[in-house]
Amino acid sequence: MLPRRARVLAVLAATLAVIMVATGCGVADPGGRQAVRSVNPYGGDPAAEGTPRPGGTIRLGEDREIVSFDPTRQNSNMAATAVYDSLLRLGPGGRVEPYLAESMTTADGGRTWRMTLRPGVRFSDGTPFDAAAVIVNTQRHVDKASSPAHQLTTRIAGMRAPDPLTVVFELTRPTGEFAAGFAQSFTNGTLGMIVSPAALRRWGDQIGQHPVGAGPFTLVSWVRDAKLVLRRNPDYWQPGRPYLDGLEFRPLPDTLSRYAAIRNGDVDLIFGGYIDELSRALGRDDLAVYYGSGNGAEWLYYNFTRPPFNDRRMREAVIRGLDLRALSASQYRNQLKPATSLFGAEMPYHSAAASDIWPTYDPARARELVAQYRRDGGDPNFTFKTTNAPNRIAFGEFVQAQMAALGIAVQVRYYDLAQFSSSVVQSNDFQATGWVGGPFDSPYPATERLFHTGGSGNYGRYSNPKMDQLLDQALSTSDPDQRNRLYQQVELLANQDLVLGFYSVGYLSTVTRPELKGVQRYLSRDMFYATTWLDRGRS
Repeated sequence: MLPRRARVLAVLAATLAVIMVATGCGVADPGGRQAVRSVNPYGGDPAAEGTPRPGGTIRLGEDREIVSFDPTRQNSNMAATAVYDSLLRLGPGGRVEPYLAESMTTADGGRTWRMTLRPGVRFSDGTPFDAAAVIVNTQRHVDKASSPAHQLTTRIAGMRAPDPLTVVFELTRPTGEFAAGFAQSFTNGTLGMIVSPAALRRWGDQIGQHPVGAGPFTLVSWVRDAKLVLRRNPDYWQPGRPYLDGLEFRPLPDTLSRYAAIRNGDVDLIFGGYIDELSRALGRDDLAVYYGSGNGAEWLYYNFTRPPFNDRRMREAVIRGLDLRALSASQYRNQLKPATSLFGAEMPYHSAAASDIWPTYDPARARELVAQYRRDGGDPNFTFKTTNAPNRIAFGEFVQAQMAALGIAVQVRYYDLAQFSSSVVQSNDFQATGWVGGPFDSPYPATERLFHTGGSGNYGRYSNPKMDQLLDQALSTSDPDQRNRLYQQVELLANQDLVLGFYSVGYLSTVTRPELKGVQRYLSRDMFYATTWLDRGRS
């Protein structure tokens, strides 16, 4: 392997070559018409797909192994909604809709919420899906500070069940966004996925390996790093569904192998993690693509508690020093779509003013900021930590080369995913690090986690009392228009403070064989499997 200095010079030379080629050969602007686009972001059109046919088992390729089915444990689990379903769900634009719960309403401006459950629903172990089960599960998130949904419970003062199908939540103060906490994806942390209390009593801390819910499928077997098998729940609450007999999930963490598996027909669906699968699949007649950039992005985390990124000048210098055109050509198949904000441009809570103030690529200005920082006694050199996935290694070397052009020496350190998550990001042991912030369907709770003091995703430990006030007001109001205006202010302040170093939208996608129909999904890729079916009329 080349010495580190030689590798950095090689990457820098390659980057300059890419810029020259892009300029001379007319490579499209990263945000132009050749960039990836949203297509069927929330699933297919049932009216155009025909009458569902029952039967069949499909194979699904995941981008990682599932850690646990326990909703109080943070991890990405694409099979969770097959086992649990959700009390509520999010529609396009983040609106809350009924699902296992028939309704969730407030009559006093968000201080008290009443949830009504569907009658006759049972867990797959035969026990009743009732108000007591909802309370038991919600209390687990209250009691466990490490739960990804714990932050959604912090305003709960009490819970009671006036009858078996009604749960009343009494809050410490008005919370207009409270219902949204029961509609989030498993990946992003949710109160809406309910585990059988009988199973909780039986399995205790091992419930993550023995899930029992009221979803369309039940667990048959699970061989880690090989295959997870689910079969149809015969007592599912939606008559006639699910249409499929079973699901088989297979971990395929290598990007190229995952795409090859869907192209070769080894699997019927893959959960794409990066731009590679998405850009290759778009436009192919033998594949169907579901993707929406929505909210979220790929970004840099800055550590606000230590130099050099406790100084805004250095955060701006890094942003202005990254040539996204070169990054697009070298690592994104010329299809990188730049991100200038946390929110998608089509969202009602997005502010154009936030994107307008985002720093543009300007290496001359970046060098000025670095020189100012040096004159004031600061050391602009830093360590960049990331995972050892091939695309992350390439990105780390790109950052290293781009900063070298500004006179900043960057040391890059690589970690396996588990070590990176626990020892680097969650432990705040970094100066700067890269992050893929998967798409999310509503501003709450993502903004609370990322920008609020002490937020569970605020790994850089950013803190601004004005930001905390705006987030508290947005969470409290029951007026949707006022809430949108407040989130626009949140977005604007986040860009003024340069809390995160946005560089690209996210690329989490779902890619399927064309005979797979009835896809319903969140932007985060989490799916609702009851409607999925195989069109056996196709060859």
